[in-house]
Amino acid sequence: MVTVSIALRDRLLVCRGDAAAPDDWTTETRLQGDDLECVATHPDAAERLFVGTFESGLFRSTDGGETFDRLDTAFVVDDSASARSDRGGANANGDGAADPDRESDAVMSLTVSPHDPQVVYAGTEPSRIYRSRDGGDAWSRLDGLTDLPSADEWFFPPRPHTHHVRWLEVDPFDPERLYVGIEAGAFVYTPDGGTTWRERPAGARRDNHSLATHPDREGRLYAAAGDGYAESDDGGQSWRRPQDGLDHRYCWSVVPDPGDPDRVLVSSARGASTAHTASRAESYVYRKDGRENADGEDAEWERLDDRGLPTGDGVVRTVFATVGDPGVVYAANNFGLFVTRDFGDSWIQVGIDWADAFEAQTPRGLAAVA
Repeated sequence: MVTVSIALRDRLLVCRGDAAAPDDWTTETRLQGDDLECVATHPDAAERLFVGTFESGLFRSTDGGETFDRLDTAFVVDDSASARSDRGGANANGDGAADPDRESDAVMSLTVSPHDPQVVYAGTEPSRIYRSRDGGDAWSRLDGLTDLPSADEWFFPPRPHTHHVRWLEVDPFDPERLYVGIEAGAFVYTPDGGTTWRERPAGARRDNHSLATHPDREGRLYAAAGDGYAESDDGGQSWRRPQDGLDHRYCWSVVPDPGDPDRVLVSSARGASTAHTASRAESYVYRKDGRENADGEDAEWERLDDRGLPTGDGVVRTVFATVGDPGVVYAANNFGLFVTRDFGDSWIQVGIDWADAFEAQTPRGLAAVA
């Protein structure tokens, strides 16, 4: 049994089924009316699901997505009102009712440590990082992030007065090493659990949207950013930028093949408007096999058209998730949920409830556990 959770703008879809039987899935709707941003879980604690929202803080389920509780977190700041006003004003509690007395940072990113499902990180707008060591009951802030020299240059163009932590990724070989994507302004990492921070290493992208690691390749790090794609082989200390064949370089989601760290999928568009806005969307999915050519260079990217996964006109950028099986990737865009078992050669649509109105939405996050 696989559980795939899709964070849309105004609801969470919790989908259950078998990848080998894509027509026999169930779909449940949760958190309807909340302004969702991200979702995270852990294969060793699949019953625990975290969902971050822009206006309503952080939610947690301890029963696999059947019910959710809003966590009483420390993500409260005095200057959050101006950022929230751009998204429609008041907060909402778990049932969608207004809660005007609560002022919470927007929870933009979440990750659960691969080393310990009790360790959870949350990234917010404005850019702050919080950590829980007890599965979300208590949280503490990691200090020093915005003391970095480049922090004065960070900004998010739609709300230029602020910026946020778009992505968090824990190194699978070192539980104290945390990778951070700031939208927009910097790739940042800490080698010691937040005691010190390193920013903008050589070759790193600035407008990072998603990061990924691989459990079989120590030091390998992948970045999909608004200013292109990049890879690191030394834990983010230096980067290379293989982009031959990648004709659309506003990159959004990245995932390596669980069975081969040199094979990568990335979703991309020409710019933000064609990535995120369904009425003028045009996005694509590319694959790089990573094998070197005769000159010792990276293989070119291949655009995956006509493989069963919608791309092109009218399709917003895809988000990816894996359950750890070689070649198996789940993908969501505004036309539904899809799965490949051969790392992109062919895709099958998963038979979940997908209303016509969802074709105007842009999936915010995707999490999958088996």
